[in-house]
Amino acid sequence: MIKIMFVCLGNICRSPMAEFVLKDMVDKRHLSDQFEIASSATGRLTLGSSVHHGTVKKLNEVGISCRGKRSVLFKKEDYDYYDLIVCMDRSNVKNVIKIAGGDPSEKIIRLLDLTDSPRDIADPWYTGDFEETYRDVLEGCEALLNKKGWVR
Repeated sequence: MIKIMFVCLGNICRSPMAEFVLKDMVDKRHLSDQFEIASSATGRLTLGSSVHHGTVKKLNEVGISCRGKRSVLFKKEDYDYYDLIVCMDRSNVKNVIKIAGGDPSEKIIRLLDLTDSPRDIADPWYTGDFEETYRDVLEGCEALLNKKGWVR
């Protein structure tokens, strides 16, 4: 079982979008039984909140449901439990390393570092551009599956 945790600041926009996009991808490839996929926040401001309506709308447009997802906090124990901690931007990487107490297993990455164009994923909470975020998440999730060799 490959365990992946997506992380962003509030766990209401980018990381749940990545969580449910990747779940959809592995489901369509009949690989769901090989993955455990979750998402969490490094900040406490939106803990317990539902997924942002902009993310819900975009996911619904592409036939993906995130019903029932609530924001949860990334915990130190998550570092040991998950095989890969996938952050949306450099700030999240720094926060996760701080919470985890380091990255001795080198399993904390930015999602788009796996693509041909490494970069942060802009936070649509601030930009309002959920379409751009979705394109970046889709690109990153495809790269994650392909570059990690989990899908042939």
